[in-house]
Amino acid sequence: MKVSMSVNGKQVSGEAEPRTLLVEFLRYELGLTGTHVGCDTSQCGACVVHVNGSSVKSCTMLAVQAEGAQVTTIEGMAQGDELHPLQAAFREHHGLQCGFCTPGMIMSAADLLKTNPSPSEHEVREWLEGNICRCTGYHNIVKAILAAADTMRGAARAAE
Repeated sequence: MKVSMSVNGKQVSGEAEPRTLLVEFLRYELGLTGTHVGCDTSQCGACVVHVNGSSVKSCTMLAVQAEGAQVTTIEGMAQGDELHPLQAAFREHHGLQCGFCTPGMIMSAADLLKTNPSPSEHEVREWLEGNICRCTGYHNIVKAILAAADTMRGAARAAE
């Protein structure tokens, strides 16, 4: 089947069998390998992307279900050469170790900060329950998300 969608702001299309998962379409048809396949059972969150503005585990969604949708992957978070504040905070606060879970963590955190720009540590930890870090780097991940929230709130105030 032909599948068309907007990915990271660009209109794309490709061929996919009806059973092709969105994560497979992104990685193998479009070459966007930042979205990771961790478990294939929606347990780990490594495959989180945004579909029409909401975080989705792309291993639980068929590519054909994203027909006409707006999809954002980790590759679409940076603007040109400037990292998204979450990406910069993960780097600055050592919110990654092996990096495998990082794209999913960042995409989940971006959805959280969109709906709750001032989360508490508890709220961040609760939101990330569906994302697993096998290196147990949760403390620095949470620290990075809270730092990014501060940066993003400051940028929003400066823009006003």
